[in-house]
Amino acid sequence: MRLLLDTNVLLWSLTGHPRIEPVRQLILGQETEIFVSTVSLWEIATKASIGKLAADVPEIRAAIAASGFLELPVLGEHTETLARLPLHHRDPFDRMIVAQAITEPMRLLTGDSQLAVYSDLVQTV
Repeated sequence: MRLLLDTNVLLWSLTGHPRIEPVRQLILGQETEIFVSTVSLWEIATKASIGKLAADVPEIRAAIAASGFLELPVLGEHTETLARLPLHHRDPFDRMIVAQAITEPMRLLTGDSQLAVYSDLVQTV
């Protein structure tokens, strides 16, 4: 199984936050490939630079690699899917991550229940 972690689920996973418990076994499964979008790194960097999040992007990238998670770059075909998405949600980071999950396809784990309207691939944690 291929999973894409939304930014909030990524941070919960890396910090051992209790919200990760419902999907911990899924993430740790031997048959599971875990992906993290570069969009999440962009979101973390943006929020850190405006003071909304205390985070160090190089440390987070190192933790992603140490966890065995794979980085998913943004591709042109992801932007084509994004262009076709209805505007159910206004957050540009979330919309691109949804587009990536749909395009690849892979299951998206997120804490944002509003994203479920986009696809059956979205699973709220």
